[in-house]
Amino acid sequence: MSIAQEPTTILVTGATSGIGKAIALGFAKNNLSIAINGFGKDEEIASVLAELKANGAKEAIHIPSDMSVTADIERLIKTTQEKLGSLDVLINNAGIQYTANVEDFPAEKWDQIISINLSSAFHTTRLALPLMKERNFGRIINIASVHGLVASVQKAAYVAAKHGIIGLTKVVALECAQQNITANSVCPGWVLTPLVEAQVDAIAAKDGISHDQAVEKLLSEKQPSLRFVALDELAALCLFLASSSAASITGASMPIDGGWTAR
Repeated sequence: MSIAQEPTTILVTGATSGIGKAIALGFAKNNLSIAINGFGKDEEIASVLAELKANGAKEAIHIPSDMSVTADIERLIKTTQEKLGSLDVLINNAGIQYTANVEDFPAEKWDQIISINLSSAFHTTRLALPLMKERNFGRIINIASVHGLVASVQKAAYVAAKHGIIGLTKVVALECAQQNITANSVCPGWVLTPLVEAQVDAIAAKDGISHDQAVEKLLSEKQPSLRFVALDELAALCLFLASSSAASITGASMPIDGGWTAR
């Protein structure tokens, strides 16, 4: 049995933009082989792969897959193994959002969010674990959210899914505690992604205020630091959790939220 002490291959779901892309770029700088999935036009995906290689990735591949379809997830893990030779680090980042009061929440949106934000992580994990056990090394990092720790109104499905991710993470950590495989949840607060930028623009338009004022209003409601969590901060935390230095950190839910959950 070969024993890996530091990762050589990584899969990041939902990595063609935003948080997932930033994490993949962080790992690229460590000369790892990287598989990503995510939506985008062919030229956009090609640009992301080129950026990963330019930043040091040994290999960079994109595997098209719908994270709400179990067969697609099975193909995603199988293709990663076939093309990269192993799967040392799994980062479950894919996710969607929809907001409405519970009584107005469309049933199909609930099902879709639970499927993509929670069930997909179960399926990737159950399929990746045998590969990790073969090498006696593995790191599973689930990008949860502060909403895995606390709730907000109009986000029933998202909050339920992220709480579920944290529970799943703890179970995997316990089951793999003696096998050099760790599982942890990363819980970001507000991060300036395209999705959040759209929320800022909506606040500015609704309240008739400037972009900067809208940013301050958004952050002041939840995030005491009054600044967004930087993408490179998230990438750095994931890199640490994937390293041998974090071998004894497992089952943790790690806020990176500018003080949001300290209130």
